[in-house]
Amino acid sequence: MQKEFERVDALKNILAAHGAKRVFLVTGGKSYASSGAEALVGPLLAGLEVMRFSDFAVNPSLQDVEKGITAFRAFMPDMVVAVGGGSVMDMAKSVNILACHEGAPADYIAGRVVLEKKGKPLVAIPTTAGSGSEATQFAVVYIDTKKYSLDHTFILPDYALSDPRCTYRLPPSVTAVSGLDALCQAIESYWSVRSTDESKAYAREAIPLALGSIRGAVLGDDDARGRLMRAAPLAGKAINISKTTASHAMSYSLTANFKIPHGHAVALTIGRTLVFNSEVTETDANDERGRDYVQKTLGEIVQLLGATDADDAATVLTSLMRDIGLATRLSDIGVTKNDFPRILSEISPERAGNNPRRFSKEAAGNILEAIL
Repeated sequence: MQKEFERVDALKNILAAHGAKRVFLVTGGKSYASSGAEALVGPLLAGLEVMRFSDFAVNPSLQDVEKGITAFRAFMPDMVVAVGGGSVMDMAKSVNILACHEGAPADYIAGRVVLEKKGKPLVAIPTTAGSGSEATQFAVVYIDTKKYSLDHTFILPDYALSDPRCTYRLPPSVTAVSGLDALCQAIESYWSVRSTDESKAYAREAIPLALGSIRGAVLGDDDARGRLMRAAPLAGKAINISKTTASHAMSYSLTANFKIPHGHAVALTIGRTLVFNSEVTETDANDERGRDYVQKTLGEIVQLLGATDADDAATVLTSLMRDIGLATRLSDIGVTKNDFPRILSEISPERAGNNPRRFSKEAAGNILEAIL
């Protein structure tokens, strides 16, 4: 069971409780200092042996993970502390779990070998309000341009310290894409075929909280940043149960091939995916709870977004993106129709399979066409 705290200061007592003397600190490159997190976290690590690892890409690769494992094993830490955004969390979780397994990392990442034991105690301190990775048992790793996700309860951080002060210095653009990530996760979780009463309760709270705070957070309002910081782990808890769906399935190729930040890549298709799902029929319902349940669920999402119907909800989401300075069309970010075959070939079948309406490449192509 994960323990949550709202202040970074809790780290000192956590380290003491575990008798930690050697800490493997995973951070971003420049972001650790520029976010203000170093000023908050650094003093709490005073007197301990610390190895800082930050030599990895924004979208962590297999090679990055292997470098981290080598550094981890050479240092032999007592605990792992991750301070950063989603990529930092993914890297810390991947390295921590794989360093204690003897097999080839690629075999575990690709799911050919099952994880069998837990890593060292892990403390997650997010510096973005969006990925929710501090509250999930997933860790994303790219092998070439293909996205994989380690998934096991052993991977869930032992502690999450969600302190909004760590986000106060975030650039508006990062705040924007991070916030959209949380909002989209909550929406997709709510309609996922794997949703439960518990996951929907988290998402039901996260959707209006994220929607109502993103604009203010992007403008630098600290209260709004605090609300968004509450929404992110709620959305993370929701997808930890339900997982994500069609919009995430389409997003990975956009991020890998066109360098579109993850939250933006998902948000580009979320509105049209909502409209697509709202048109579910008895014959193409993918949720065993049936068409009526799916339509009711989509209606609830529309209400949570303050909209009148699915098309209006898509407009709400598009307007939000425009208001926070993000492109709303694929053509604005260099994607052409000639790129569609590659994007469609790289859709995640696992994520697409969680969609409440059966999701084919043809359906994905229609959505991409609508936002070209």
